[in-house]
Amino acid sequence: KRAFPLLLPLLDQPCPVERMSAVYALGRNPCPDAVDKLISLLETDDNAYVRRATAWSLANYDNQAVLNPLIKALKNDVSSVRLWASSSLAEIGSISSENAQLAAEQLLISLRIDNEPVVRSNCIWSLCRLYQQLNSTSQENFIDECAKIALFDKEPSVMEEAKIALDSMGMKGFYN
Repeated sequence: KRAFPLLLPLLDQPCPVERMSAVYALGRNPCPDAVDKLISLLETDDNAYVRRATAWSLANYDNQAVLNPLIKALKNDVSSVRLWASSSLAEIGSISSENAQLAAEQLLISLRIDNEPVVRSNCIWSLCRLYQQLNSTSQENFIDECAKIALFDKEPSVMEEAKIALDSMGMKGFYN
């Protein structure tokens, strides 16, 4: 807590390495006063490394305000930011069933349409983390999507992640 007054001004520094370092420090040591500034960095910083660090750090803030900015980042940002936004959505989604549903909606969309295999794999991982909190329709949609991926996806790493997900949901061997 003693470091917060020193870290917060670093978020406004012109050097992206300084901003990124402060963001990581605030992710490891969440400061409620930093939420609005971190959200602003995720939405507007011109440096993808800073936005990626911010997407990671926001997972440690159990604040409803971070949910929609992370969803937007998963929709629209570069792949490294989308990767961390998908993971962070699992953390923020786990706060409540409502958050889980909102996060899962975009995670399912991104699972279907993202062109980066690592992002799609992370969407599967995140949806597995949220699975128990999802309504039955979302659970069925996720299972259906995993089955399609396990059987037909062109990317082996994504296929394997879908198989692991199906196994974890009690459907071992379903895809054989």
